[in-house]
This record gives sequence, structure tokens and C-alpha cells, in this order.
Amino acid sequence: MSLKRNAPGIKALKGKERVVCVTAYDLTSGMIADQSGVDVVLVGDSVGNVVLGYPTTVPVTLDEMVHHVKATRRGVSQALLVADLPFGSYGASVEQAVESAFALMKAGAEAVKLEGDYPEEIRAMIKAGIPVMGHVGFTPQSVNKFGGFRVQGRTESDPIVAAAKSIDEAGCFAIVLELIPAPLASKITQAVGCPTIGIGAGMDCDGEIQVFHDIMGLSPKLHKHTKKFGDAGRVMRRGMKQYVQAVKDRTFPTSENSF
Repeated sequence: MSLKRNAPGIKALKGKERVVCVTAYDLTSGMIADQSGVDVVLVGDSVGNVVLGYPTTVPVTLDEMVHHVKATRRGVSQALLVADLPFGSYGASVEQAVESAFALMKAGAEAVKLEGDYPEEIRAMIKAGIPVMGHVGFTPQSVNKFGGFRVQGRTESDPIVAAAKSIDEAGCFAIVLELIPAPLASKITQAVGCPTIGIGAGMDCDGEIQVFHDIMGLSPKLHKHTKKFGDAGRVMRRGMKQYVQAVKDRTFPTSENSF
């Protein structure tokens, strides 16, 4: 029997075992990730880009996140299910952050993730019984501040290092490091007590997170920070073309498919 993952257990993996995370958004993708032995399934606000067709994660609402958490929850039984707090759901006050986190936990999440240096909010959520994953480096909700999708951080004196230490001390059980130069990500990994989960941050992080659609070949574009481990898109397009042709040719349905 496989081990049910939880937040304390993920934190305890630092220095012992790499943490495997996948971002998924629904029953099917969550189920495939869970059955494949993934440690953490993140219902990410990247659902905006990947599934809903938004140009960035900024338009994603808390209600949309709740919807996708509920769907993904039904496919995940062994991995830790983490949900993103979307833009505008935690930045106004500590109270707003806790209330938004409550909504995601009631929808089925077992922990939440937020972007940036919010130690007070993190402490308040943990006090309320909600495990928190942090996220520094390129934080997609701040894409307008950064002026686009750009690598962040250069030296040990970069504010990203201080932010990582700050949220680690606040109690995060893990921290995502996104689009950070590998040498800096390595230094951050050594400087914090919780596991670092890289995406475009090199091989020295304590784990890795990738989007289901990217690694399975469903995304139209392959980004530098990812790799295609399956070609589901090609297989699905071929199958769909065969279905179209079969219907046009009257070879489907047959008597076997009829009542």
C-alpha cells in the first residue's frame, strides 16, 4: 500500500528524498498523477493559462479555483493536494488570506500555496490549521510588475533569498523556486529548512514541479524549463481524426455500438 502524503511528511523529505510535484486541474489529470506516484498534486492558478484560455493567471478567481479543486480532489487519494490562492485573494489583509484559504480547504485541498513574502499571512493560516507552501522567484501573479515572463534573481544578496528565508521561518512546509538561475536556487536550497521545489531552477532543488499538460505533450508550446515525457497530444489528435473519418464513412457506430 502506498503512503498517503501530508504536509509534515513532505517537509521531512528534505535531504532524504526528492519531492515530485505535478500541477493538475481536474479529475483525469489528478488521477493519472496520483496513480503514477507523484508526491504532491498542485491545483495551480495556471489553470487560467492552460485550461481557461486567459493570457495570464491574474484573471483567475477564487470561485474558479474552488471549482477545480473539487474536481481534482475526486481523482487524488495518495498525493498531497495543494491549491493556489489566486491573485486578489490574499494580498489585502491577513483576514482575507485566511478566509480564502478556508474556502480552498473546504473544497478539498490539504494545503494552500501563495506567492511572495507574506509571513504574517502564512503564520495566521498555519495557526488556523492550514499548511502553507511558499513561492518565490518568478511569481506569475506579478507578471505585470516584472514586465513579462522573465528569470528572476542573480546574486546571494537578491531580495529573493531574503523572501525565501522569511517564509521558511514563518512556517512553510515547502517553497517553489520558479525561473531562478541554478546557482542561486542551490544557495537558497541550502539556506532554508524546508524543501525547495524547482521549476526552471536547476537540479539542486529538493524537488521538481511541472504542469501536467506540458510533460504529457498536450501544450502547444514546449518551454525551456520543461520536457515532454509523453506525446498524448499527438495520440489524441490521431484518434480524433480516426473518429471523424469513421463517422463520415459510416463505419461507426456499428451494430456492436447500438441498442
